[in-house]
Amino acid sequence: MTATGARSQTVRSIMTVFFYAAATTLVATWLMPLVIAVFTSLKSMDELMSDPVMWKPPKVWRFDNFSEVWNRVGMSMYVRNTFIITIPSVIGTLFVSSLSAFALAFYRFKLNKAVLVTFIIGMLTPFQMLMIPVFRLSDNLGIRDSYAGVILFHIAFQLGFCTFFLRNFMKQIPYSLMEAPRIDGAGDFTIYRVIIMPLALSSLAALGVLEFTWIWNDLLWSLVLLQTDTLKPVTLGLANMQGEFVQYYNMTAAGSIIASIAPLGVFLVFQRYFIEGLTVGAEKG
Repeated sequence: MTATGARSQTVRSIMTVFFYAAATTLVATWLMPLVIAVFTSLKSMDELMSDPVMWKPPKVWRFDNFSEVWNRVGMSMYVRNTFIITIPSVIGTLFVSSLSAFALAFYRFKLNKAVLVTFIIGMLTPFQMLMIPVFRLSDNLGIRDSYAGVILFHIAFQLGFCTFFLRNFMKQIPYSLMEAPRIDGAGDFTIYRVIIMPLALSSLAALGVLEFTWIWNDLLWSLVLLQTDTLKPVTLGLANMQGEFVQYYNMTAAGSIIASIAPLGVFLVFQRYFIEGLTVGAEKG
């Protein structure tokens, strides 16, 4: 090996070591809050108060903190409520947005671009501006403080992004795939259900993972629309714990970990579709 080749090999080795060292440092820094939360959830309050170093492992592992927060604090009820809100919201959002994206991608009418721009404007509008109108509208319609009200508003406010996302994907599907079935007498809904939806499965899965995570972690609309404690989702449950158990950091940490299990599990199950769907659906149509 020549001197130049040896120097190049040395430089590549140094760069590789530097890259892995930097990546390891970043990952460790990103994981540190999670590690602290796990250790905090497994400690007693006496240990937390006596030792200010939060990242130390517990001296006595208190797994009963999880059972206490699940049963006595009511985390089981909050998790159940969140599933009741999140699952119909995700299904409804994907169904309605796929229909609107299908129309915007394949129907040719004068206001096509205007409708798409309207969806984009709605997607970019800060939700905080709409808190009072949403509260008054839900009160006038009689759906405030109910599962139905939260679900409907979740579907409405997620519709812009989902339509934009799916429309960009569907624009890549050749229009000729619709012409042959139409000649054979197939209706538009049949084409949508039999041809377009199977092709959009990866994008729907990616979008479903995103929507599940966003709706599961929502605090704003639940805070605006729900007052009854037995209807509140897990985010409001955690907020109540921080008010009721001001000094019980171990209980709050245990509740936060329980709340994160469902979205994490959904992502792990659908991560392959998530990556594929984002890669394809993010392209411009």
